[in-house]
Amino acid sequence: MTEPLPDPALVADLVHALRGWYFTHRRRLPWRDDPTPYRVWVSEIMLQQTQVATVVPYFERFIEAFPDIASLAAASDEALLARWSGLGYYRRAKHLHAAARLVVERHGGVLPGTVAALLTLPGIGRYTAGAIASIAFGQRAPVLDGNVARVLSRVFEVAEAADSTPGQKRLWALAEALVPVDASSHNQALMELGALVCSPRNPSCRVCPLTDRCRAQRAGRAQDYPRMDKKTVVKPMHAVAGLVLRGADSDELLLGKRPAEGLLAGLWELPGTELVSPRSPRKKALTLALRERTGLAVEVGDLIATVDHQFTHRRLSLEIFATSLTQRAPERPSPGAFYQRLSWVSRRSAEAPALGPSQPSETPLSTLTRKVLAALARA
Repeated sequence: MTEPLPDPALVADLVHALRGWYFTHRRRLPWRDDPTPYRVWVSEIMLQQTQVATVVPYFERFIEAFPDIASLAAASDEALLARWSGLGYYRRAKHLHAAARLVVERHGGVLPGTVAALLTLPGIGRYTAGAIASIAFGQRAPVLDGNVARVLSRVFEVAEAADSTPGQKRLWALAEALVPVDASSHNQALMELGALVCSPRNPSCRVCPLTDRCRAQRAGRAQDYPRMDKKTVVKPMHAVAGLVLRGADSDELLLGKRPAEGLLAGLWELPGTELVSPRSPRKKALTLALRERTGLAVEVGDLIATVDHQFTHRRLSLEIFATSLTQRAPERPSPGAFYQRLSWVSRRSAEAPALGPSQPSETPLSTLTRKVLAALARA
């Protein structure tokens, strides 16, 4: 039997309490200060699986480079990835780019304002469509992200797992039942409460505006919600990369642009390869990979650094080795069967973006490559 939705009096009480708390405690954020549809859209895409504190500087320099949909649609893939470099989950950037071009082609460069129309754009799912429609256009649309799901699961003691089909159905129904006419501030309040107060571990129930109305809190079981069925399985990965310098006294190192599809698509990295097994001979694998992927014959030297990096479902251990060319360095290296392009890049300019998003680079580097360059600078 489906659990009944909350009665109107409780809904009004919850909405009122949330509204009062939000206008007192909300954070000042650049997309809130000027909530145009474009800025809200970009922020919502960036905030997917990424914390607000990380997003803010990336958002600001992204908007500076691409102030509107037309400029984003006209940007090259390289320029786009350069401004996204280090933020991670690069498929988001590619979807944003493709959607901007569709908006120009189909909607005259104006972002549509309904959930149904937004759902036709790449990278926009039910949550993102609801967030944009409510925050930017004032539509009465519900939202359900991880923060909102946690708040609703605790307030209503939702028995179904939040990551299950029945759980999602129940939570979306609750979100829709609660959304008032002023959906913009209400939805942002739910998200803000989940981010600042109703945290996954050690929620601050004493300062929560909903604590007297929260079933899980009254039962002393807030930590037990939301319930989850699935456990993330993290696969270990092992890889090697080579620091290939143009010459013994050169400041230039070799970078390769990864394939257009797959992990870290279109980003630049120190050339290397994933190992077949954790026991694979490192130097032999790297020598062969550099020959096949860069066309260069090198002698692999000592291990310089090891960098650990966490992807969504993979945990990588990357070992970086010194190398020396056994041939004259070509002016324009030709990529082999893997990289799209190869290029000699000033080590100083390549290492600068490792300091953070305030150091824009024209070479799109992944967070992993930034960590590698930072490790090399310390070695």
